[in-house]
Amino acid sequence: MALIHKATITPTKLELLAAWLPTRSWFDGPAEPTLTRVAAGRFDDPAGEVGVEVLLVRAGEGPALHVPLTYRGAPLPGGDDFLIGFMEHSALGRRWVYDATGDPVYLAQVVDVIRSAGHEAAEEFEDGEVRDTDLKLTGSGAASEPAGPVTAHADGDPTVVTAGAVTLTVHRLPLIAVDPSDDGVLTACWPGQEAPVVLVHLHAGR
Repeated sequence: MALIHKATITPTKLELLAAWLPTRSWFDGPAEPTLTRVAAGRFDDPAGEVGVEVLLVRAGEGPALHVPLTYRGAPLPGGDDFLIGFMEHSALGRRWVYDATGDPVYLAQVVDVIRSAGHEAAEEFEDGEVRDTDLKLTGSGAASEPAGPVTAHADGDPTVVTAGAVTLTVHRLPLIAVDPSDDGVLTACWPGQEAPVVLVHLHAGR
């Protein structure tokens, strides 16, 4: 269960990403993009400390971009290269916002979801109200070790991360095709995209 707060956030996620995306080599868009939210879903941090969100955005009329984020109440040790910026959250205070591909909590959760054929977390507000999730995430199931410490990270499209005995290939542009030789995948569907697309490939034993 992902706990959601009814809060004011300054700047917004889209405002932060509008400044960050043009600094990425894989972003093929304007220097000052106008972003719209396509869909989003969450994973649950078992420790209850880190917000983990799988976010899809679009710049203008461009394609949907996969930008997973983590939200922390303190800096991620060794995470300066993955810091997107800061948000002031009316309920939680200052939040450090990271490119989740460099955050071990996201990596552990996405690997677990793929391994277990899991799904996105249910989202509930503090008053018990349940929020519908418009991004449906599904793990394929995989015979794999859990994620370990990050030993390699190559930004790009795809972004390739080695975490212990597993390698994650994170597609910034979601893929339609699934390679039968792959150990496991995380797929997504959202309104207007009913056929599953691949967000992440999991490769075990590399």
